[in-house]
Amino acid sequence: MEKFEVHVFIALCSINFLISCLLFSKITREQRDPYMDEIFHVPQAQKYCEGKFNEWDPMITTLPGLYLASVGLIRPVVWLADLKGSVVCSTAMLRFINLLFNSGNLYIIYLIISRLHMKDKSRSATCRMLSALVLSTFPVLYFFTFLYYTDAGSTFFTLFMYLMALYGSHKAAALLGICAVLFRQTNIIWVAFCAGTVVAQKMDESWRTEQSKKRDEKSPSQVPLTINGAMRVMRFLLEFLKTPNNIKAVVLSTWPYIAAAVLFAVFVVLNNGIVVGDRSSHEACLNFPQIFYFLSFTLIFSLPTSLSYQKGVRFLQSLRKQPLFNAVLMTFFLVLVWKFTFVHKYLLADNRHFPFYVWKRIFQRHELVRFLLVPGYAFAAWNFLDTLRSKSLFWILVFSACLVAATVPQKLLEFRYFILPYLLYRVHIPVPSLPRLLLEFGLYTAVNAATVYIFIYKTFQWPDSTAAQRFMW
Repeated sequence: MEKFEVHVFIALCSINFLISCLLFSKITREQRDPYMDEIFHVPQAQKYCEGKFNEWDPMITTLPGLYLASVGLIRPVVWLADLKGSVVCSTAMLRFINLLFNSGNLYIIYLIISRLHMKDKSRSATCRMLSALVLSTFPVLYFFTFLYYTDAGSTFFTLFMYLMALYGSHKAAALLGICAVLFRQTNIIWVAFCAGTVVAQKMDESWRTEQSKKRDEKSPSQVPLTINGAMRVMRFLLEFLKTPNNIKAVVLSTWPYIAAAVLFAVFVVLNNGIVVGDRSSHEACLNFPQIFYFLSFTLIFSLPTSLSYQKGVRFLQSLRKQPLFNAVLMTFFLVLVWKFTFVHKYLLADNRHFPFYVWKRIFQRHELVRFLLVPGYAFAAWNFLDTLRSKSLFWILVFSACLVAATVPQKLLEFRYFILPYLLYRVHIPVPSLPRLLLEFGLYTAVNAATVYIFIYKTFQWPDSTAAQRFMW
């Protein structure tokens, strides 16, 4: 960055942190006691603060990364400020840790965008900085910055891992990946994604070499979306995987990630599963419509940056050009919705979460609604792939496989599970123009303002409890 850009970015980070601190102060004053999942996380972190590392709440499903990071950050502050008593690991102090992670996320996102789009001279540094600011205020992630949840830290270490992978520091990336897994076990999928991007890059090189021999100038992203095109890619993949030199090159390039995966496999065997506690409520299943929910979620939050009249026209043209392919695809989507829709008991029972109302007011309105939404899913999928058309086919295959692995096994419709895949999608699309970024920032700000306002002021009570209940993501 130029000296002026550095000053602007520092000012941007400072303003973001100041506003976040003001919101944090307001939310903490209104909700002083642990709320929702905090009733498990806060006491556990306080035990770690007291040095009781052998005590564990069996209702906690994730590894202790959040608590270890909290102790590691709080202890030096306690020593420097000579703090004593309950304030040391109070709910407010623990929540404040996520404000630090939020600032880190802003910086990491900016570095990732700069690295991915450094050859794009059509967008100024201002657009890259604003894009990073916008994504750091992504509503679902930003809301949980103010509560003691794992999302901010999980996002920080996962994005940091990916940044190191982009710079080719794969050993550091793998170590950061282990840290990310300590926050949330499913982050092992994004460790695999980092390894997959290395493999995709080697496949791209091999593909270009093969096509140049055949005097074919088409790049991987230009393979026709037909049965012949799919067969062509499948033949290439089989040939690539059958070549010993290719396998050797892949293993040598990705061994740090393989080592991390082996460690994770050992943990799964010793733990007899991925989930640490409360296993009955976190059972995996093949909930294929989760991918449709994610695509719809992505379409809504990327409206300002991805949609246009021309894009709608191109979608209709694509339907007319390949009617048979699209008919088969739509039928396949209908079958997935019909046979593989699962509904978690928490989704139907907990009216404090927004997904409860999404499900109740849309999907439960009529049994046919889930099928009537399939054309919308098809457009969301087309838009998702269309905005990534600048990426190679093999990168898209890797990302899609990781996206399916991160969403489909989840029985519960939980928007927090969409944070990382959305951010990784968003940083890879071309940097939007300044007007579109301002629209996106306006959308995120409006959603954040509404969410925080509802959480603070629209409280309610359950018939069997006097405690104030609050609406949240």
